[in-house]
Amino acid sequence: MTVAIIFHQVHEGSGNGNGIGDGFVTEKVTTLYEAIGGDPTVRALTHRFYALMDTLPEASNVRAVHPRSLEGSEEKFYEYMSGYLGGPPLYTDKRGHPRLRSRHFVAEIGPVERDEWLLCFRRALDETISSQALRDLIWVPVERLAYHMQNKE
Repeated sequence: MTVAIIFHQVHEGSGNGNGIGDGFVTEKVTTLYEAIGGDPTVRALTHRFYALMDTLPEASNVRAVHPRSLEGSEEKFYEYMSGYLGGPPLYTDKRGHPRLRSRHFVAEIGPVERDEWLLCFRRALDETISSQALRDLIWVPVERLAYHMQNKE
Protein backbone atom coordinates (compact mmCIF):
# COMPACT_ATOMS: atom_id res chain seq x y z
CA MET A 1 0.00 0.00 0.00
CA THR A 2 1.24 3.41 -0.86
CA VAL A 3 -1.10 6.20 0.02
CA ALA A 4 -0.42 9.53 -1.58
CA ILE A 5 -1.59 12.72 0.03
CA ILE A 6 -2.15 15.46 -2.50
CA PHE A 7 -1.83 19.08 -1.43
CA HIS A 8 -3.29 21.70 -3.76
CA GLN A 9 -2.00 25.23 -3.72
CA VAL A 10 -3.60 28.05 -5.70
CA HIS A 11 -1.17 30.71 -6.89
CA GLU A 12 -2.16 34.19 -7.87
CA GLY A 13 -1.18 35.01 -11.39
CA SER A 14 -0.57 38.14 -13.33
CA GLY A 15 -3.05 37.49 -16.08
CA ASN A 16 -4.93 39.93 -18.22
CA GLY A 17 -8.06 40.02 -16.09
CA ASN A 18 -10.14 37.76 -18.34
CA GLY A 19 -9.53 34.72 -16.13
CA ILE A 20 -6.79 33.30 -18.31
CA GLY A 21 -3.54 33.15 -16.40
CA ASP A 22 -5.07 34.82 -13.36
CA GLY A 23 -4.09 31.89 -11.17
CA PHE A 24 -2.84 28.33 -11.34
CA VAL A 25 -2.87 25.27 -9.13
CA THR A 26 0.09 23.11 -8.27
CA GLU A 27 0.01 19.73 -6.61
CA LYS A 28 2.49 18.28 -4.20
CA VAL A 29 2.21 14.54 -3.71
CA THR A 30 3.40 13.24 -0.35
CA THR A 31 3.44 9.65 0.85
CA LEU A 32 2.34 8.69 4.33
CA TYR A 33 5.98 7.83 4.98
CA GLU A 34 6.97 11.45 4.29
CA ALA A 35 3.93 12.92 6.03
CA ILE A 36 4.61 11.16 9.34
CA GLY A 37 8.30 12.11 9.37
CA GLY A 38 10.01 9.34 7.41
CA ASP A 39 12.55 6.90 8.77
CA PRO A 40 12.83 8.21 12.36
CA THR A 41 9.08 7.96 12.86
CA VAL A 42 8.78 4.50 11.31
CA ARG A 43 11.66 3.35 13.56
CA ALA A 44 9.98 4.87 16.61
CA LEU A 45 6.61 3.33 15.72
CA THR A 46 7.95 -0.18 15.21
CA HIS A 47 10.21 0.01 18.25
CA ARG A 48 7.36 1.19 20.48
CA PHE A 49 5.07 -1.48 19.05
CA TYR A 50 7.41 -4.29 20.08
CA ALA A 51 8.24 -2.65 23.42
CA LEU A 52 4.52 -2.63 24.22
CA MET A 53 4.11 -6.21 23.08
CA ASP A 54 7.00 -7.25 25.30
CA THR A 55 5.73 -5.48 28.43
CA LEU A 56 1.94 -5.24 28.40
CA PRO A 57 0.31 -8.03 30.40
CA GLU A 58 -2.72 -7.69 28.13
CA ALA A 59 -0.51 -8.60 25.13
CA SER A 60 0.82 -11.85 26.59
CA ASN A 61 -0.89 -14.13 24.07
CA VAL A 62 0.45 -12.32 21.02
CA ARG A 63 3.87 -12.08 22.68
CA ALA A 64 3.86 -15.86 23.19
CA VAL A 65 3.68 -16.55 19.43
CA HIS A 66 6.89 -14.56 18.83
CA PRO A 67 10.51 -15.64 19.36
CA ARG A 68 12.17 -14.99 22.72
CA SER A 69 14.09 -12.07 21.23
CA LEU A 70 11.95 -9.57 19.33
CA GLU A 71 14.91 -7.92 17.58
CA GLY A 72 14.49 -9.80 14.30
CA SER A 73 10.73 -9.31 14.29
CA GLU A 74 11.12 -5.61 14.98
CA GLU A 75 13.63 -5.18 12.16
CA LYS A 76 11.43 -7.02 9.66
CA PHE A 77 8.39 -5.00 10.74
CA TYR A 78 10.35 -1.76 10.35
CA GLU A 79 11.47 -2.80 6.87
CA TYR A 80 7.94 -3.80 5.90
CA MET A 81 6.29 -0.64 7.28
CA SER A 82 8.83 1.58 5.49
CA GLY A 83 7.67 0.28 2.13
CA TYR A 84 4.05 -0.11 3.17
CA LEU A 85 3.85 3.58 4.01
CA GLY A 86 5.45 4.66 0.74
CA GLY A 87 9.09 4.88 1.78
CA PRO A 88 12.01 2.74 0.66
CA PRO A 89 10.97 -0.86 -0.11
CA LEU A 90 13.47 -2.27 2.38
CA TYR A 91 11.63 -5.51 3.06
CA THR A 92 11.06 -6.47 -0.56
CA ASP A 93 14.59 -5.45 -1.53
CA LYS A 94 16.02 -7.83 1.09
CA ARG A 95 13.46 -10.60 1.28
CA GLY A 96 11.23 -10.48 -1.78
CA HIS A 97 7.46 -10.42 -1.71
CA PRO A 98 6.18 -10.24 1.89
CA ARG A 99 3.72 -13.16 1.57
CA LEU A 100 2.51 -12.06 5.00
CA ARG A 101 -0.23 -14.59 5.51
CA SER A 102 1.84 -17.61 4.46
CA ARG A 103 4.86 -16.44 6.51
CA HIS A 104 2.64 -16.23 9.59
CA PHE A 105 1.08 -19.69 9.29
CA VAL A 106 3.72 -20.98 11.72
CA ALA A 107 1.97 -18.95 14.44
CA GLU A 108 -1.57 -19.62 15.53
CA ILE A 109 -3.30 -16.26 15.24
CA GLY A 110 -6.79 -16.24 16.63
CA PRO A 111 -9.07 -13.40 17.68
CA VAL A 112 -7.21 -12.93 20.98
CA GLU A 113 -3.77 -12.66 19.35
CA ARG A 114 -5.16 -10.42 16.61
CA ASP A 115 -6.80 -8.07 19.10
CA GLU A 116 -3.68 -7.93 21.28
CA TRP A 117 -1.56 -7.13 18.20
CA LEU A 118 -4.00 -4.36 17.30
CA LEU A 119 -3.88 -3.02 20.87
CA CYS A 120 -0.09 -2.72 20.68
CA PHE A 121 -0.21 -1.14 17.24
CA ARG A 122 -2.93 1.35 18.20
CA ARG A 123 -1.03 2.47 21.28
CA ALA A 124 2.27 2.74 19.40
CA LEU A 125 0.55 4.67 16.62
CA ASP A 126 -1.09 7.06 19.09
CA GLU A 127 2.20 7.62 20.91
CA THR A 128 4.41 8.21 17.88
CA ILE A 129 2.27 10.04 15.31
CA SER A 130 0.76 13.32 16.43
CA SER A 131 -1.72 13.85 13.60
CA GLN A 132 -5.07 12.14 14.13
CA ALA A 133 -5.80 12.35 10.40
CA LEU A 134 -2.57 10.52 9.54
CA ARG A 135 -3.17 7.93 12.26
CA ASP A 136 -6.62 7.30 10.79
CA LEU A 137 -5.18 6.82 7.29
CA ILE A 138 -2.74 4.25 8.63
CA TRP A 139 -5.11 2.49 11.04
CA VAL A 140 -7.89 1.42 8.67
CA PRO A 141 -5.81 -0.75 6.30
CA VAL A 142 -3.63 -2.05 9.15
CA GLU A 143 -6.70 -3.16 11.07
CA ARG A 144 -8.03 -4.87 7.94
CA LEU A 145 -4.66 -6.58 7.47
CA ALA A 146 -4.71 -7.84 11.07
CA TYR A 147 -8.07 -9.50 10.46
CA HIS A 148 -6.70 -11.04 7.27
CA MET A 149 -3.75 -12.50 9.20
CA GLN A 150 -6.00 -14.41 11.58
CA ASN A 151 -5.66 -18.12 10.83
CA LYS A 152 -7.69 -19.79 13.58
CA GLU A 153 -10.97 -19.17 15.35
